[in-house]
Amino acid sequence: MADSHGSAGPGGDSSCCPRCDSPSYLILFRASDYLYETEVRTFHVVECSVCRLMRLYPTPTADEVRSFYPESYWWETDSSVSGRLAELYRQFVLGDHVQFITRHGKLSAPVLDVGCGGGAFVRALIDRGVPAVGLDVSPVAASMARTEGHSTVVRGALPFAPFAPHSFSVVTLFHVLEHVPDPAALLLAIDDLLLPGGKLIVQVPNADSWQFLLLGKLWSGLDMPRHLIHFRAGDLESLLEGCGFTILRRKFFSLRDNPASLATSLCPRLEPVVRRVRGLKESNSVRLLKDALYASLVVAAIPLTLVEAASGAGATVMFEAMRTGEV
Repeated sequence: MADSHGSAGPGGDSSCCPRCDSPSYLILFRASDYLYETEVRTFHVVECSVCRLMRLYPTPTADEVRSFYPESYWWETDSSVSGRLAELYRQFVLGDHVQFITRHGKLSAPVLDVGCGGGAFVRALIDRGVPAVGLDVSPVAASMARTEGHSTVVRGALPFAPFAPHSFSVVTLFHVLEHVPDPAALLLAIDDLLLPGGKLIVQVPNADSWQFLLLGKLWSGLDMPRHLIHFRAGDLESLLEGCGFTILRRKFFSLRDNPASLATSLCPRLEPVVRRVRGLKESNSVRLLKDALYASLVVAAIPLTLVEAASGAGATVMFEAMRTGEV
């Protein structure tokens, strides 16, 4: 898979590994934004020659990163038949994440969902009687959340969010850490927000998955160029432990994410958000047909994704962690 070595990025730009600060890397492959087509440039996925962390290269600037996210990147509900059915399914599968958090009973303080997007998970928690607050840097996502009545969604980014230290029982990071250039700084900021004994729930695409092994740069979990770091399960475990967290539990299957990851990788032009972002013109009947085909593909992918997860090679990995010394 690898095709060259280097100690400075393509084009001469320097960008050190965010984990070990090494400038040396191995190029694994080159790819562009084949999902949403927001950027015509080709990027590299490289592996650090020292710690083997995989990342996007060259590292984009903050302004470039903002341009990679189209306004329609976030899930939106609509009044069509397929839209209503999709929302019902989405709320159903979010229950898996809610159960992961609430299995020990009532929490002593609210949940903070960092990178909450349009606030669907916050709403799922509140609907089940769990106090929750969402945080997202995107004005579009925050506006969407307010439009749907989520007054508990705040626009902002850590470490500058308007929350007092030790305010939350649980902080969640669902598919956020891979978008962050300095994940260790984010984890340390989260530690300040947790109550003593509080939990961190973090989920990322798993670059040790069968899907990545089989599909390579066509795996939707790469989501280039929006994903800046591509974590293997061991990478994330080491990062959490290095930031002072103790791993309590790990999980390699998400009903919301794993089957959809495979379906989108195989047929990206059927995925509803991809179609909306690309601005594809569709009649109601064509839209309904594509939605039905995509839903069928997601359902068909469930058995395989269950097997890969049981083998510890699921398309996502989720960790529950606690600060060391507070177990």
